[in-house]
Amino acid sequence: MSDPILLPAALAAHAPALLVAVPLILSTVAAAQPSGRFAWALAFISAAVAFFCAIELFAATRGEYAIVSYAMGGWEPPFGIEFRIDGLNAALLLLLSATALVTLVFGFSTVEDEVDPDKRSLFYSAFMLCFSGLSGVAITGDAFNLFVFLEISSIGTYAIIAMGWSNDRRALTASFNYLVMGTIGATFFVIGIGFLYMATGTLNMADMAARIAELPGNRVVEVGFAFILVGIGLKAALFPLHLWLPNAYAFAPSFVTTFLAATATKVAFYVIIRFSFDVFAIDSGFVQNALTYVVTPLAIAGMIIASAQALFQADARRLLAYSSVAQVGYMLLGLGIATAAGVTAGALHLLNHALMKGALFMALGAFFYSYGVRRIDDLKGLGQAMPAVGGAFTIGALSLIGVPFTAGFISKFYLIQAALQNGWWWAVVAILAASVLAVFYCYRMLVALWVNPKPEPEHLPNGHVRKVPLTILVPLYVFALANLYFGINSEFMVDMARIAAEAAINGGVGR
Repeated sequence: MSDPILLPAALAAHAPALLVAVPLILSTVAAAQPSGRFAWALAFISAAVAFFCAIELFAATRGEYAIVSYAMGGWEPPFGIEFRIDGLNAALLLLLSATALVTLVFGFSTVEDEVDPDKRSLFYSAFMLCFSGLSGVAITGDAFNLFVFLEISSIGTYAIIAMGWSNDRRALTASFNYLVMGTIGATFFVIGIGFLYMATGTLNMADMAARIAELPGNRVVEVGFAFILVGIGLKAALFPLHLWLPNAYAFAPSFVTTFLAATATKVAFYVIIRFSFDVFAIDSGFVQNALTYVVTPLAIAGMIIASAQALFQADARRLLAYSSVAQVGYMLLGLGIATAAGVTAGALHLLNHALMKGALFMALGAFFYSYGVRRIDDLKGLGQAMPAVGGAFTIGALSLIGVPFTAGFISKFYLIQAALQNGWWWAVVAILAASVLAVFYCYRMLVALWVNPKPEPEHLPNGHVRKVPLTILVPLYVFALANLYFGINSEFMVDMARIAAEAAINGGVGR
């Protein structure tokens, strides 16, 4: 690693391990705490440590094809478990840790409002488990270890979704459905890993990539890739494997929805990139065929159909959940193009989508905190009643549509460019059609917010109005203003996405 930036040299050398281990260890401590606020403090400390470690790793991988390899327990790969960081997962780790840090500030007030007092310590413990698992998926260089971290993150996710039942008992059903679908996805994934291990005799992804290159046309390898694609496609909410997502987003606590919308599907998308470009070779016929004839059509179908489904939703969070399925389609379309420009556009949309949905779901959380409403019809007049929150929501909606000078416009522009360079004019038509549908469903919410008069408190579910605290407003505007900043000064995000794409295509675990 390069010279440390934020951490002392002794800690910086172990940044890959600390990034995963600190939240995992503190999750056990938080579970034993009688005070939910003390558990929140532990979660915040773990996210802060992870954020500093992510900055160290991000800086260390800025060079051309720079890779950081960390052997757990001193056991060198391929026999030991390796944490391996390059430009691709360094960007994802930075996104994960920064999102966790900002959403924890948001959750300080909203979790107290939406989670029972006797469950808050367990809630933050499960959150740290989820965060540690997602970070482990992003950082590990071992295929089976990736499965283990995937399950760790899933266990934490099921728990924090279910803890929204105090406001809506449907959260329990949503969590159970997610558990069933997640288990199916994980089973497909681990079967795929088993096939690859049978063919290569190794679980280290760099070693596996080298051995797969020596097995052209091997049917066991190809079947393994198919199982992995289906399993992770379910985790990524690839249409039509997305059925778990709308209810999970709609009925979970606001804090959970915000964090998952900004991170969970992004990590699964990363795994697809990692296996498609690094463990396997993108120039392999079966990988190209899978991306071109399976992933791309499903991505476009998701963009159009999920956007159309969003038009008919009465609940604002369900609407945005279907929108997330459509946005996953944009990312996977970039992957399906399978060029440096396409992967750059997909990675860029991954980063920018986190900013959009972070702002939108935080704003909906603020509306719920203050007025106790979530249905679109109940948002009437709240833009006038809460102009600061309404303004942040509007910025997020404009970015989701892809209005110029927002982050959403930049990633859609790069995606259209990549499609045209590949001669995929029909993909450009699909992008524009999905964006037009986004105009209509965002229009529904914006009209409800700004055109109608202020609601009367006696007509509200809570019967009264609560002032939105700074712990909600500050993180909300961090996301909202980031949509504007990176829409005007896009160089940093574009450069991050370009380096990530280059790491995937030219660097990678096996290069």
